[in-house]
Amino acid sequence: MRWREIPRAAKAYMLYHTLIAPQLIVWYLLPLYMLRTGYSVLDVGALFTAVNLAFIPLTYLIGRFFNQYPLKLGLILIDVLDGVAYVLYSLAQGALASVVLFWGRLLEKLSGLLYPLYQAYEQIVYPEEHYEEIYAWHLRLPEISQFASFLVLGYLFGYVWNTPRHYRLAFLAFGLFSVVSVAYLWAFLPPVDKTERVTPEGWRFPRAREYGFLLLIEGLYTAAWSLAPDFVLLYYVVVHLKKTLFEVMVIEAGMSVVTILATYVSERVPKARGLYAISAGLLLETANVGIMSLAPPFVWALVAYALGRFGDALAFPFYRAWLFGFIPRERASEFHAALSSYNRVIGLVAPLLAGGLAYLHPALPYRASLAFLLLMSGLFVWKARRGMR
Repeated sequence: MRWREIPRAAKAYMLYHTLIAPQLIVWYLLPLYMLRTGYSVLDVGALFTAVNLAFIPLTYLIGRFFNQYPLKLGLILIDVLDGVAYVLYSLAQGALASVVLFWGRLLEKLSGLLYPLYQAYEQIVYPEEHYEEIYAWHLRLPEISQFASFLVLGYLFGYVWNTPRHYRLAFLAFGLFSVVSVAYLWAFLPPVDKTERVTPEGWRFPRAREYGFLLLIEGLYTAAWSLAPDFVLLYYVVVHLKKTLFEVMVIEAGMSVVTILATYVSERVPKARGLYAISAGLLLETANVGIMSLAPPFVWALVAYALGRFGDALAFPFYRAWLFGFIPRERASEFHAALSSYNRVIGLVAPLLAGGLAYLHPALPYRASLAFLLLMSGLFVWKARRGMR
């Protein structure tokens, strides 16, 4: 699908994600800031888990609320909450640092409760008959932005501005940048209220066993990657390998490059072979955690994450199209929120467990996630061979 063929609303939405992609480095800067100011990796996991505990039922309730109101309001609220959270991170110093970090993380996690609205918005503004092709663009543009920005920011925060004070200033800058992203959302994204959410004619309510398979797959995937979050990679590279944030960003840049390549590969995979593409992608992600479970040197960690991200990007368009096949548009926000609540229950204590495993040995979280991904990839091969949707 060519860029000029994509609807205007879908283009504006993709460009929004391209605009905010550099901010995602905060997901690494926050745990790095904590490690540099005296916290252990177990402390990081404990803080993230403590914040998780409050929000399980709220995700579903928020999804139901936005069944009735414009989704754009929810997207704006995400950026407002993230902006305030980043400003709080910039104030986290001294005796009350832990309290300020907790409240900042709480607000960032609250914005995360609204993330299912992204999927609901995508399901509505992306043309249904072109989900697989349009998700190639959806991945490609933000990764180009992330590739360029992460290398520059990684070098600056790894070698030039690498003190806790510099990190606090970075949090403040990213927080203030949310003003720009909120203005973009308000000016360029259509609201997509209830009148636009019409179930396509011929939609079939899925059988219970198909929902069961979906929930099983989502649960396995959540369990696998909840045990290997971003701060585990950061800890492995910075503490175990004694590198800097720049080397972590080199790994991220490598993942961006292979993601872009994978989007061109996925465009050439027939839709009928979608489940096989998902299976192949999962096997590559399994290779990622398999290599990392051996506690490899930096070069092999770079290779491992490149393989994993290529697999993820290859599978993503087909998995998202497969998932959307279950969901009527007028219930999109509610359904995605309910699925997110389910995943949050599974990943509730995962940050604490991941932090504890990394504290014992930096490769242990990857070993724990390996079994989940192997089982998940096997299930998709089985599903594809049975010829089931």
